[in-house]
Amino acid sequence: MAMVEPPLPASPLPLQTSAGAAASPRVVSPSRAILLMVGSLVFFCIMDALVKDLGTRYPTMQLMFFRSLFAFVPILLLILHGGSLRALRVHSIGGHILRSLVGVGAMFCFFYAYVRMPLADVVAISFAAPVFVVALSVPLLGEKVGPRRWAAVLVGFVGVLVMIQPDASLLSSVALVPLIGTLFFALAMIVLRKLGRTETSASVAFTFTLACTVISGLALPFVWIAPDLPDLLALIAVGLLGGVGQILMTAAFKHGDVAVIAPFEYTSMIWATLLGFVFWGEVPGLNIWIGVAIVMASGLFILFREANLQLPRGRARRLQVKR
Repeated sequence: MAMVEPPLPASPLPLQTSAGAAASPRVVSPSRAILLMVGSLVFFCIMDALVKDLGTRYPTMQLMFFRSLFAFVPILLLILHGGSLRALRVHSIGGHILRSLVGVGAMFCFFYAYVRMPLADVVAISFAAPVFVVALSVPLLGEKVGPRRWAAVLVGFVGVLVMIQPDASLLSSVALVPLIGTLFFALAMIVLRKLGRTETSASVAFTFTLACTVISGLALPFVWIAPDLPDLLALIAVGLLGGVGQILMTAAFKHGDVAVIAPFEYTSMIWATLLGFVFWGEVPGLNIWIGVAIVMASGLFILFREANLQLPRGRARRLQVKR
């Protein structure tokens, strides 16, 4: 993704010191914000490619452990640069636990899928996240969704069906894994809509990274495979790349508006396709390109519709974690 924070697809961190702290005036610089956003996605896609390669030799949980452990380096540097550890204060323990669990589930699904599917296919399926968010916001948040956004949701689901091409073997298809990961990611976004009212993004990123490190670390004794030096450096790079991607995305949202920046998340399809072709000879099928075009159109309509309705999406998007 772009999820992969991880991402689910990583969490950008606004440099506020507490949930109640007044945000400093934001300098809006669209061109700079767009460059930072695209740069963050390049880092994430390189990380995804490393995960895909390392996943042929190491279990998913081990990859997640290194991804989260070494992501602490840039995250803590950013928090310390903000000048205060009060940004890590937690107000809703239950919310953080729920967000961390669905986030870990999303990361596991995406990392697992990268190894077993073309890189661009996984990224394309993850683009359905906004569609799931709108659909889930009705039963889980009690939000009212008008006929236009419901139409966009239905169109988005059509795009997903075009990509995964459901048939009698769908239940045994690996394509269900990133789709489930996208659902987990959407659930994380739903939880973040509530957490964003009381929690700093620094605390959300820190608790999620800590939870992912602990959960994957508990599995290590059962799955650990000792890496050689080149692979160890690559595993460390996975975490550092993800962390740097977080910082760049943080800066992007600091210097630009969500409605301007968010559409550039779709450029991750370009980088994923390029890396997949260069290193594995992967070429997305026609169904992927048609499906992703439909999902992108649906997602962009939802984005701008919610921006016009002034729904609370901006804050949540800053806190997202797909990879």
